[in-house]
Parts: sequence; structure tokens; C-alpha cells
Amino acid sequence: MTRRWTKWVPALAIPAVVIVGAVMVPLQAGAAGDLPDKTPQQLLEFAASSKVDALSGTLEQASNLGLPDLSSITSSMGGSGAFGASGEDVSQALDLVTGSHTARVFIDGSDARMQVMDQLAERDIVASPDGVWFYDSDKQSAVHLTGSAQRKSADVTAPTPQTIANSVLGKIGDTARVRVGKDGSVAGRPAYKLVVTPKDADTLIGFISLSIDADTGLALAAQVNAKGSSDPAFKLAFTQVTLAAPDASLFDFTPPAGTDVTEKALPASGGSGEHAKGERAAGIATVGTGWSTVAVVPAAQVPADVLSSPMLKSVTTAVTGGRLISTALVNVLIADDGRVLVGSVTPDRLLAAAAGS
Repeated sequence: MTRRWTKWVPALAIPAVVIVGAVMVPLQAGAAGDLPDKTPQQLLEFAASSKVDALSGTLEQASNLGLPDLSSITSSMGGSGAFGASGEDVSQALDLVTGSHTARVFIDGSDARMQVMDQLAERDIVASPDGVWFYDSDKQSAVHLTGSAQRKSADVTAPTPQTIANSVLGKIGDTARVRVGKDGSVAGRPAYKLVVTPKDADTLIGFISLSIDADTGLALAAQVNAKGSSDPAFKLAFTQVTLAAPDASLFDFTPPAGTDVTEKALPASGGSGEHAKGERAAGIATVGTGWSTVAVVPAAQVPADVLSSPMLKSVTTAVTGGRLISTALVNVLIADDGRVLVGSVTPDRLLAAAAGS
């Protein structure tokens, strides 16, 4: 992840967390032996009580979000916008939440490392209580983020199926229907299948399927389907995993000689608590709660080249109050006032959020 990508992370973080990170070589890979029966509530409690905080493994991601072709916009963007972002920057950022990727992940408590394996190149994110490194071998560039000890590395942790599970389990309450699916196997480990179907009429999410390790309760795979679709829009899973502490030297990152290093401070943490017009976090407001949360990116944080691109109309649909980009799981409203609203919600929900925020 290059310096330019980190400027786009806040704008992409909310939708990415909903579907986050991703992958899997068939999610239903392999059948497992018959596991002891668990009720949906028992499986929820089992998954929520997982204590695994050290592991290493290989993740695979596959995304089929139905994004329109945005190359006409990104190729026309020269120079820099409010964040210094160019067309290449946007293309690289979009690449993180689309297509397919393979990554190695290492986690030990508050230390985490993710290596995204590109063709003939590698991108690394190394996080510890001392700071976070973003390294791109192809660009020979690195960004080093440092900040208060209170933030530590939890703010920039490696996305795994457990990341999605934590988000889902924290939302369920009485907002979703939960059932236990057919037992299976992920990365050679027996796993239960937990299927969560949101009740929220405004969300685009049809259901989320979590494969829960039968021994530890750790989420080994996650799949998100859009409403009305039998094919997953997003998949994330381990194809290999070891539940043991990785070598500590993996978290001691030193940029190779010749790397262009940029030092930056982690942004201050946003406040907590829910408000009618959302809460601020790294300059982004959120409207609503649960499955229909909408992120509102201020106009000042949106690169000017995006808004002024003559190609914008070719990949968006005009609606009252702005222009809309629709995908299977995420809708994006570029408001007339320059704000960008993002959420796994219907266009009407985005428009209502724009009018009320």
C-alpha cells in the first residue's frame, strides 16, 4: 500500500469493512465429519467467545461487486486533487476492494502483518503498538504512521474472516435471522456454518455466511451475498492456517535500502456515542446504525479531480441531489455539494441521509 493509497483508505473503509478483504477457494471446500449439533444461539455464543489472538495463514479474496468500468475517470485524472490523488491512485485503491487477491497474514496480539502478493511484487502492512508501516515493493515506497499509544495497532489490523465476524456478531441482536447451515471444512479444519440474514429492508446485503472453526470458534471464512443473488458478491477465507504465534521478527519491519519513506502521524481518534447526524471519525460522519449505516465523506476530503472529471457522467446515474454509482453490495452517492455518501443501502436511503446530514 503506497502513500497515495493511505489517503484513500478513510473513504473506502466503511464499505470495505462491510464486505472487507477477502477470499476463498471455494467457500464450501470439502465436507467435514458430522459435528455435534449446535443451536443458532449456541453457535453465536461459541463464535463470540473465541479467544484466538495468534495465528498465521494464507487468505484468498474474490469480489464480484458489479462495479461499473471506472477507467474512464481514473485515466482522465491528472495532477492531484485535495489529497494529491491521481488516476493511478484511485485505480490502485479500487483494486483493494475488487477482483481477487492472495495474502499472507500474521497476527500475535496487537502485532499484525499482511503481505498482499502481486505479480512480481509485494505490498506489506506491518502494525504494532509502535506504529504502522505500509510498504510497496513495486513503487519502492513506504509510509510509517506513528501516534498515541492508546490507538496502538488495532486501528490498522490485518483483515481476516474474524474481522467480518466481529462486525456481524456485534450487529445481530434482533436485527437479523440466524440459522445453522451444513457442516464443512475450511483450510483442512472442520467448521460449522452460521448464516445471518438481515431484516433491514434498506440494506443490500442478502445474507452473510460464516464458517466457524469447530475447535476454537474462530471464523475461518466469510461470504456476503447481495439480496436476490445466489452467487457471492464477496468471499474471504483461509486456505491454510496455523493457530500459533508467528516468529516475532515478522513484526520488526525495516524498509529495504533505496526505499522512499514518508513519516506521518496517525489521526486523532474520533469521539464515541451515537448522534442524530452521525459521529465523526477521521473526518468521516456516519448516519444511522447497524446494517443501514451510511458513511458521509466531507467535500473537502474528496479529490477535486474526481468531481470535475468530464467522464463522471458516463459511469454514474443522475438522481435528485447528485449522481449515483451502484454495485451489488455498495451504493455511492456523489452529492451536488461535493460530499460522497457510501453504504450497503438502497439509493433512497443514501438520498435521505444526504438530506438529513
